[in-house]
Amino acid sequence: MLHAGEILILTGTPGAGKTTTARALADLPGSPKVHLHSDDFWHVIKAGAIPPYLPEAHSQNAVVMEALSKAAESYAAGGYFVIVDGIIGPWFLPPFRKIRVPLHYIVLRPKLEDALRRCRERGGNALSDPGPITALHEQFADLGPLAGHGLSTGGRTRNEVRDAVLSAVRDGAYRLS
Repeated sequence: MLHAGEILILTGTPGAGKTTTARALADLPGSPKVHLHSDDFWHVIKAGAIPPYLPEAHSQNAVVMEALSKAAESYAAGGYFVIVDGIIGPWFLPPFRKIRVPLHYIVLRPKLEDALRRCRERGGNALSDPGPITALHEQFADLGPLAGHGLSTGGRTRNEVRDAVLSAVRDGAYRLS
């Protein structure tokens, strides 16, 4: 069971299965849940938006993470289990670490070739350029002190990934102190 008043940051490289897993968790019975898709917080920026993977987007990204963390905190305080789905590397965690509710951080780790394939298959305006995807994959490969927060998704079905995330949250195995 996912407990109301807690936040799960579900992250990883593009094509990791974050949104698929977040939706599956949000659909589980039990406590009320909120699924915050971080892309929505970037897409509301219209004039002057900078692709978030570019170095010059640093200050824009800081504003987005601050807004996202405050929204997550508000929903958690309102009695929801909050699933934050997006590319939220350790470098984006400071605003979330200020939150005074249980916070779980899980990095989904697919094989690079799987992530690239999934991104290509999406179509539309989804990121499919192998350069930024590979760079993000490499950044998530080295989590430093958060290395224990990686969850390999290679060879697992969608339901197996969902169940592994659910188990990790229940056990507190990926909780940030």
